[in-house]
Parts: sequence; C-alpha cells; structure tokens
Amino acid sequence: MVEISTSILSVKKDNIIKTIYNLETAKTDYFHIDVMDGDFVENNTTEVMLEYCDYLDSITNIPLDVHLMVSNVRRYIDMFLPYNPNIITIHFEAFKDKNELLDALDYIKSNHCRAGISIKPNTNISEIFDILKYVSVVLVMTVEPGKGGQKLITSTLNKIEELHRYIETNKLDTVIEADGGINLENVSDVKEAGCDIVVSGTGIINSDNYNEVIKNMKL
Repeated sequence: MVEISTSILSVKKDNIIKTIYNLETAKTDYFHIDVMDGDFVENNTTEVMLEYCDYLDSITNIPLDVHLMVSNVRRYIDMFLPYNPNIITIHFEAFKDKNELLDALDYIKSNHCRAGISIKPNTNISEIFDILKYVSVVLVMTVEPGKGGQKLITSTLNKIEELHRYIETNKLDTVIEADGGINLENVSDVKEAGCDIVVSGTGIINSDNYNEVIKNMKL
C-alpha cells in the first residue's frame, strides 16, 4: 500500500477550506504544497501556497509535503519552515555546486524535516545515486514541473524502477515519491514501478468522491 500526497495546487481559493476538510476526511496522508517561483519554472505560486499553508496550519494536523520548484532554495526553505512541514523537497537541477546542495539538505534536516531531492523527467536518475544517503525522499517528476493537469510521461516509470532497484540493492531507507499526471487509470503502473508515495492533484480534486479515489489509489 502506498501513501497519498494530495496536491492542492488546482484548488480554487473560495473552495480551499471545504476541500481541506474533505481531503482530511478522505484520509489523505499528506497535503502536497507545490511552490513555484516564476524563475526555476514559469508559473509563480508562492503567494497562494503561503496562503493555503496558513489555512492548513490552523485547521488540520495532516502533515505537509512541500515541493520547492525554485532557484533561491534557502530563501524558500525559510519561508515554509514556520509551517513545520514533514517533508521539504528541493530540486537537483536548482544547484550547480554539489556542496551547496548538500548544505541545503543538511539545513532542512537540522530543522527537523525530512529532506527530499527531486529530479525533472530529463535528468538521468544515476546523477543522484551518490546523494541518496543524505535524503529521506526522492521525488521523481513524471511530468515537467511548473503546472498541474499534465499527462504522465510513461518513460519516467523506468526511472522509478531503476531507482527502486538501486535502493533495494544498497539497502537504503530512501522513500520514492512520484509526482505528475497520476490518476486512477495509471496509478497501478506507478506503484508497480516501486513508488512509496503518490502525488495526485487533479486526479483527486476533480473527482466526485475523494474517499473512493484515495482509497483505491492506496490499495
């Protein structure tokens, strides 16, 4: 059974409180916070994600899974730390210097968060193998980061399989998370590839029954 991290990126502001309540009732495991800066990716969701985190902080105990698609990583870590996220994930591609990347991961862990590393669809999975011992989570993007509602890129499933084999072979405790275009029609493929946490946004939010969708995704 996998865990479900529901992205609230596509939720309209006038529905956010009701949606949070309904997702909690439906037993989502995490609220996935898609933070974009308008630089690392085209869209900018910083303001709305901070606003949504304010709501989440006041009305739910479901843990936050913060995905930073940003260039100025340290600044954004500090921006979202006050919400006590369970996971903060940063992008491998946001760094030109490996030591700066490791420093950022250490900083996340020093603030009592699980540190995650994410890679885009075109990044070779082997590029992060030497980093896995420093992280709790690897987030494999199954679409190009920057907007919701995209179709899953099926070739990214091979990356999840390769990553899963490497983790098993080297007896690592690293968890695999997948994000992008995942819905009831393709979630079984993602799980079979070796994913532990499934991120789904519109696949859940646009459904008529959060309970049924989340339950069936977990099975």
